[in-house]
Amino acid sequence: MLTGCSLILSLIHLLILILVANGAPIIARNLLAPRFNLPLDFYIQFHNRDLFGPSKTWRGLIASLICTAVVAILLGYSLLTGIWVALLAMAGDVLSSFIKRRLNMRPSSMAPFLDQVPESLLPAMVMHGQFGLDVPSVMILVLVFIALELILSRILYRLGLRKTPY
Repeated sequence: MLTGCSLILSLIHLLILILVANGAPIIARNLLAPRFNLPLDFYIQFHNRDLFGPSKTWRGLIASLICTAVVAILLGYSLLTGIWVALLAMAGDVLSSFIKRRLNMRPSSMAPFLDQVPESLLPAMVMHGQFGLDVPSVMILVLVFIALELILSRILYRLGLRKTPY
């Protein structure tokens, strides 16, 4: 495990990658509008409800993979590191959408913690070794991600980049 400044820098790098992974689909939606807007679940139903919902798209997944991989390289990590962080963050996001559909919540509805924890905890848990993070560092990363995501969501909403302030 790392100590001091190295630990903080690694934590910040992983946090940046997770934020990019989660933000890229929003940016892609705004840049590409309805183009490439195919849902990940291909409109498949599970117990008469969407599997994930229409807001989880292939466009968003691909944007997340590309952007996170590029930022990983810029931060000095491998392309594969960026891809893994994006895949894990998107898997956490899709998991929370799956759960929200089972709870009969509308797509893009707010579910505090359920919206933030899986998409930050999953990549942090799996990638902790590569970034030299211990359990307390992973917990700090998740808490900081929750706070930043809630703040950034409101800012992006005011800028017209998000449909909802959460």
